[in-house]
Amino acid sequence: MKVKGTFLLTSCLIAMLTVLVALPAGAVPPDFAGGVANEYKYQEVVFLTGVPIKFSGTIKKTEKVKGDLKTVTYDFTLTPEDKSITGKFSRKMSYKISSSQDADVGQTLTETEVGTFKESITINGVKYDLKDLQFYKSDAIDNRPASDYYSGSIQGRKTYVINKNQGEVIVDISGGDVGYNNFWGSTETQILDINISVTRAVEAADDLESWQGTVRVTASDSIDKSLQYNENLASLSSFNGSYTRVTRGEMASQYSYNLPTFVEGLADDSARNIDQIKLNAEKVPKVEKLLIPKFRDTGGHWAEDYICQLFSLGVFEGDSKFFAPDAPINRIDFIRALVRICDIRANQAADKTKTSKKAPAEVSPFADVPTGSADYQYVKAAVEKGLTTGVSGGQFGADLDVDRAQAVNMLVKALGFEDKAPTPGFSTSFADEDQIPEWCLDSVYVAAEIGLISGDSTNRINPQKVMTRGEASAMMVRFLNILQSDLQKDYRENIVLFN
Repeated sequence: MKVKGTFLLTSCLIAMLTVLVALPAGAVPPDFAGGVANEYKYQEVVFLTGVPIKFSGTIKKTEKVKGDLKTVTYDFTLTPEDKSITGKFSRKMSYKISSSQDADVGQTLTETEVGTFKESITINGVKYDLKDLQFYKSDAIDNRPASDYYSGSIQGRKTYVINKNQGEVIVDISGGDVGYNNFWGSTETQILDINISVTRAVEAADDLESWQGTVRVTASDSIDKSLQYNENLASLSSFNGSYTRVTRGEMASQYSYNLPTFVEGLADDSARNIDQIKLNAEKVPKVEKLLIPKFRDTGGHWAEDYICQLFSLGVFEGDSKFFAPDAPINRIDFIRALVRICDIRANQAADKTKTSKKAPAEVSPFADVPTGSADYQYVKAAVEKGLTTGVSGGQFGADLDVDRAQAVNMLVKALGFEDKAPTPGFSTSFADEDQIPEWCLDSVYVAAEIGLISGDSTNRINPQKVMTRGEASAMMVRFLNILQSDLQKDYRENIVLFN
């Protein structure tokens, strides 16, 4: 059917930020419109007569939290970047996000619905007012010690009226999102399929004209933290260099559209307008100087860089004079470092300001780590998160040495990957597989698959060998790299570039 006149194909996407109530603030695309933003500008693509138009302007976001309910409100003010096009775009919407947690399975469910909405778009004299918005989103979040992982489903419909009574645009939205969130980084990627149906009265005619189009939107928002080593430019100094933690934020999106072409303002389905548009926005990096390592016994050691990185991050503590890289690492030092590198916080039974004076004092389940110990909260967090348990006789075994199998098992559990090994009968391919304890076989397999560990020159994993502090540092830095970069690659590049 023919369509006459100028039509606005809005980005046809609902403005809703996927805020996971149970998670710390992380990277989330600012709108289900494929829009990208930095500190200064928001951009979004709008489709007009099959020809995309980029709008830009400002976005304001406010949040209110009351119990398990979060209300997120967005206010957009946009205009076409092409100044030859007259138009304006205003959108103000709020969404109510409720959450419920199941502590037994360590998961959180969130439900998102529309609160209030108001949207109006005018372009070249044609006005589109949003008269109805239906939207539902549900996410399942697996709360793991080192990182939360989630995925969600999205359904929505937007209905616009054209110039009050000249027709309507119906936009159907379906899709989902995947994401992760941890102290070291976060990424959310959304893939949405948009179906657009336009019906409009033709000037000086009694018939209605209609046409259809589709848009696939892939949008990703990422935050990552990395360490940079900076050499000291001065030679007469007490240290050779120091580390800087750099936090970066980037949004990227891609619109893949299939729309009719227009000849003299009339839609022609015999030839389709099929193409892609990409947007990108980067935030100004945030830099933070870290502690300066000055160990006297690590210079020239093969693990020096790993040790210095972890000390700068506060993972390892001490007076920065001696680290003892070749000494065995004990359970308490390993657990303390692991909890810190994950930024795990031990759960508190109650707010101390509200605790009754008659409430019984907390009692440690371990005789060798009493509640008054400086390490008790680390042990408590590790046990609560399922990273480790005590040894026999009501002891935690704080001073016992950690072997490689134990270290691998705890790190894989922290990532939440302990169940990713195949069904029994698999092989790890290590030459000394027969020495791997059965309780750790799954974790060793997974650790090798994700690059956390590798065999030595003879392809041995040496699972029962006690780890030195230097070896533990190297393994923890590889663990940190998974949190910093490997997850981002899997949740962004592998989806956005190769989907």
